[in-house]
Amino acid sequence: MDEPTGLHGELLLRPVRGGNSFEETVQRLLQTVRLGLVAPGERLPAERELATMLSVSRDTVRDAIASLSDAGYLVSRRGRYGGTFVSETLPTHTPGTASGDPVGAARQLTPELIEDTLTLREILEVGGARAAAGRALTPTERELLWESLSNANAASDEEYRRLDSRFHLMVGELAGSASLTPLIADVRMRVNELLDSIPSLGPNIAHSNTQHEQIAIAILTGRPDAAAQAMSEHLAGTALLLRGFLE
Repeated sequence: MDEPTGLHGELLLRPVRGGNSFEETVQRLLQTVRLGLVAPGERLPAERELATMLSVSRDTVRDAIASLSDAGYLVSRRGRYGGTFVSETLPTHTPGTASGDPVGAARQLTPELIEDTLTLREILEVGGARAAAGRALTPTERELLWESLSNANAASDEEYRRLDSRFHLMVGELAGSASLTPLIADVRMRVNELLDSIPSLGPNIAHSNTQHEQIAIAILTGRPDAAAQAMSEHLAGTALLLRGFLE
């Protein structure tokens, strides 16, 4: 299936802040890969472009790419069609966990930490949907949102989590706050780790697709309250499953 271009691949590739340029560059690239903004097998922007987008030196970008290549997330290829590509098969472990087992890592989370993740997600994404619906979107933004929706609805089981993440990040992007998208990405990483620990349920995916459409239509028709309500109901369904399986 064709995927949207433009804003998607640049959602998280924005100027880094603070004095930890290497660490934040690694974080931005890792989130871009793990959340599927650049799909397995696809090429990242060139080092020079990444350095400009992230406002860091090419040496910092090069070191970050090398680190993520060593960890199995990226592959560098030489030659005319070379560059830095996302690995076709990504590591299955969660970085920073001793066991390397995402299921075990998620099950070690306390109910309090699970609730913190779900509460933070609701605050960020419901507010983001409301703000997106209150903006005058450009034709390109409207097209990208609809394509995000269409791609998530048509996704295979293997691709669903990645394209679902793209849809939610696009809603956050359309809120118009440059600071919001990285925050949504952070909480989405936490949510995905929880979702990796529970079964994928077909009826839930179908219901999520219906709710995605309600969210998108409310944003595109400029109805902030409806967009916030649709997003709240959507997140509540996911929260019910996660609480049921993990708490």
